[in-house]
Amino acid sequence: MLTKGLDFRNVSLVGVMNADSLLNFPDYRAHERTFQMLTQVAGRAGRTRKRGKVIIRSYNPYHQILKQVTTGDYDLMFQEQVYEREQYKYPPINRIIKITFKHKNYNTLNEAAEWFSEALRTNFGGTVLEPEFPPVSRIRNQYLKNVLVKIGKSESLGRTKKNIKRIEKSFNSASKFRSVRVIYNVDHI
Repeated sequence: MLTKGLDFRNVSLVGVMNADSLLNFPDYRAHERTFQMLTQVAGRAGRTRKRGKVIIRSYNPYHQILKQVTTGDYDLMFQEQVYEREQYKYPPINRIIKITFKHKNYNTLNEAAEWFSEALRTNFGGTVLEPEFPPVSRIRNQYLKNVLVKIGKSESLGRTKKNIKRIEKSFNSASKFRSVRVIYNVDHI
């Protein structure tokens, strides 16, 4: 409730019950978002004359992000996040294309995602991550699976798009994959 921007008067104690669920969320932006959310929540305590207190519960209280939140060290958090994104080729260093596959049959979906990602790896090499189920892997009786493709800033987007469209054309020519829906999200944010 406090993160939604509601301003409650006389809040002197704020508790975060499980900071680990924020830190360990399967997304490359999880640490940045954790820092942002915890800092925002902490700012809600003690807004009046009365001094506030913030309690953050975690199984790993010595995690670097939690230390940076407690000291308010935004600059160090920023430097570490940029360094990690450079190392693992995530935005803003590279661009990301998230390709989502949807189908009602679990096995067909897995086979389709594997086929497509293998074709992508043939064209783009090691910048294609293995197909993964998202945290919510089934919506309206349709299974979901994602493939991430990391594209360098210097690479031609036109050529990349052309290669992916060629792969999709081959994919759709296979009768067993025609019913699999393919959704693209460029610069996935």
